[in-house]
Amino acid sequence: MKLARAIHFDESDSRVFHNPARTGEWCISGGFEFSNWSEADLMGKAKQAFSNGWMGCETFGRVSFVAVTQIEPQEKDAIAGLLAQHFVDIYGAPSLEAAHAVALEEIAQMAELCADHDPNTLLTVARELTDAGVRESYRVIAPQDADLTQFAVHGSLDEPHTH
Repeated sequence: MKLARAIHFDESDSRVFHNPARTGEWCISGGFEFSNWSEADLMGKAKQAFSNGWMGCETFGRVSFVAVTQIEPQEKDAIAGLLAQHFVDIYGAPSLEAAHAVALEEIAQMAELCADHDPNTLLTVARELTDAGVRESYRVIAPQDADLTQFAVHGSLDEPHTH
């Protein structure tokens, strides 16, 4: 199974997002965060997160670029647990069990987006508000001759993290 990790080419994400994702953390679209937003919410750094930000599954920060890579089953299970807890803590999900099912759906949607792309393919997201809600579109940037592993940090979710 493939998913995508946050990747940074410069420091711009630290300037444009309130909470930038950490390089190397697994990411999902995270568009659910904006489901109740209106034009009035789209200002400054919040607008940037809405318009172009993938959501990191550990920091719940945002990142402009993600790189497709293979994910191990235990890593998928770990991020599903983190997302489920986030859904309970931030969005008031009724239980971890209910939230876990939603977390797996979010991960599956991201995996589907990554499935047909080679490792190190870069993805960007663009969102806009429409009368029907939030519309997401994606841009695919094929791997270049340069080895992107020099930019990506391959970490482990086994290590304790502070939020």
